[in-house]
Formats: sequence, C-alpha cells, structure tokens
Amino acid sequence: MSGKARSRWIARRAPDYNSAMSSITLLALDTSTEFCSVAVYRHDAATGAPALVVERHLDTGPVSSTHILPAARDVLREAGVTLAECNAIAFGAGPGSFTGLRTACGVAQGLAFGAGLPVVPVGTLLACAQAARAAREGTQRVLVALDARMNEAYWADYLWDDACGDWREVHAPSLDAAEWVRAPDADFVVAGNAVTAFGERLHASLQAQAVLADAMPRARYVAELAARAFARGEAIPADQAMPVYIRNKVAQTTAEREAVKLAQAQVSDKGAS
Repeated sequence: MSGKARSRWIARRAPDYNSAMSSITLLALDTSTEFCSVAVYRHDAATGAPALVVERHLDTGPVSSTHILPAARDVLREAGVTLAECNAIAFGAGPGSFTGLRTACGVAQGLAFGAGLPVVPVGTLLACAQAARAAREGTQRVLVALDARMNEAYWADYLWDDACGDWREVHAPSLDAAEWVRAPDADFVVAGNAVTAFGERLHASLQAQAVLADAMPRARYVAELAARAFARGEAIPADQAMPVYIRNKVAQTTAEREAVKLAQAQVSDKGAS
C-alpha cells in the first residue's frame, strides 16, 4: 500500500478520539501461548455502564488454529454483534509461540480484509501487565517474564501512569536467560509463568512484592489495551499487521547452549559469593 493510499485509508477508517471513546466494539484474538483466547469487547461511555466482555479462553495446546474461528463466531453471537459492526480487530502480536503468533495475526488479517476493518496489534507482555493490574488492584509497576523455552525468558518492565490512565514502557520487551532479567528500581510485582518455569533462577522475582504466575496473555486484556490504542488512532491497515517475534530462530547451536550454561554458572557463582 502506498503512502498516499494508506493516508486515505486511515482518514476513511479512523474516527476522532472522542468518537472512539464514546462507543467502541472490538474482536480480540490471542494464541501466543497454549491457550486459544477470543473475546468481544463493547463499551459505550455515554451509558456509564461497565464494558461488556464475552470471552472464550480454551486450553488447546498447539492446535489453536482449529479452534479460533469457531470461538470467534461464538463470542460474536453471544455478544449480539456482527463482525461488520466492530470498529477493529485486535490481536496479541507477541512475543510468544511462533506458530501461535502467526495464527492470530493471519486470522486477524483475514477477518479484517473481509470486513473492511483495521487491526490493532497489542504486545503480549503488555497484556500480562494488564492482567496483573486486574488481579491485584492498585498495581503500579509490573515486571513481566514469560517462559520463552530454550532456557530463556521474554521480559519487559511497565509502569502504570495515573495521569493518562495507561501503561508506560520502562524496559522494552527483551529475550534473556532468566538470571539476566533485571528487577525494577521501585516496588513491583512479577507477572507471567517464568517463575514457574525457572524458580529461583529468576532472581528478580525474589525482590517482588507479589508473584502472579497466572497473569498471562488472554483476549480480554488484549481487547482492553486495544480499545485505548484505537482511541489514540493507532489502528493500522490489515496488510501492515505483523507478529513480534524478538527471537528470530527456534533452535540453538551446541556452542550457544554451552555458552548459556557457562553464563548461568557464572551468575550463580557470583550470587553464592
């Protein structure tokens, strides 16, 4: 899509900020983990009623692709809306499972093209921070750490900004050995399953006020974040949707595995001394 065509597309599709905030309907998808998660989010600020979220969150393992479209059909039907009535389609962009990220992105693109809708990519680590705030009222600082397999963790650091009512990124999503995940410089909670996967090797978790291992990506939190992003005008054309991998390969060489083991041993030795 050319720059001029994209500008015309955005002008045609994106409502102004106040309009977006007064009424918004989203379909949200996330298959970044072993769960297939789909939700419809509806909010009409004029009524003052809480936002409606209809969600399917299914433990499907590696076969989310066979469940995601039926789940989308079910939540749309239960919410009483059609895809054409949605303002946009949101999806968990990553990081996460390679196959899962491609599934959510591809399905979001296909549905968006068919319905003439924009898409809203949402970071999966940010969705974990949103989950942590929902689980623990008043949470302001969240260190997110997810098991990335291959002896590594995806992690990021987020701060809730009361002034704007949204998250601020303190440390961008990264990929490191669990021992190298850095604790924030203020009181914080840990969100995500890396603690379950790595235990005390995730040294940063030992400094946390609370550990919320179940604060994981799911469609309802992707939708909540996407609603705010949409209101800021951050929806994009479907053909620009892309997964966020961070890791660009799925296997380490023998030398790389040995280097990771050596680095972990050195970190452990320093901790012991």
